[in-house]
Formats: sequence, structure tokens, C-alpha cells
Amino acid sequence: MSSVNMLQAKSTLSRLVEVIEQGEEREIIIARNGRPAAKLVPMDAAPAGKRLGVAKGKFKAPDNIDAHNDEVANLFLNGAKS
Repeated sequence: MSSVNMLQAKSTLSRLVEVIEQGEEREIIIARNGRPAAKLVPMDAAPAGKRLGVAKGKFKAPDNIDAHNDEVANLFLNGAKS
């Protein structure tokens, strides 16, 4: 992991992106006033993050939530009729 200051990042952004794309660096930290401010990483290396269960306990689904599944499926499969 390398680190560059903001001015250096501004003037060499194309080269920094190239370094990341070619795999020469896994990440580059961009600092502002000596403090880390941003991280440059390859697109495929960005973590997707935890998704399953993020709303667990935040709301309760009603017991009849599936009551109209057949009707909704029919609308999607056969088109809405006005």
C-alpha cells in the first residue's frame, strides 16, 4: 500500500489508476494535510459488504404477506388488464 498527498494525486491521477489497473498496487491512500482522506482500489476489489440480514429486527412482515402472490404473478405473466 502506498500513500500520496492530494496535490500529487491530482497531478498524477492517470498514472495512479494505471498502477492500480496493472496490479502493481492493491490500494493507494490519498492524504490531505498528512491525514488519510480516500482510498484508490480496483473496481473488482471493492468489498460488496454484508447484505443478508441488514434489516433483521427492523420491521415485522405481516403474516398474510404472501396472500396475493398468485394475483401478482398473473399480472406479470399475463399483463395488466385495465
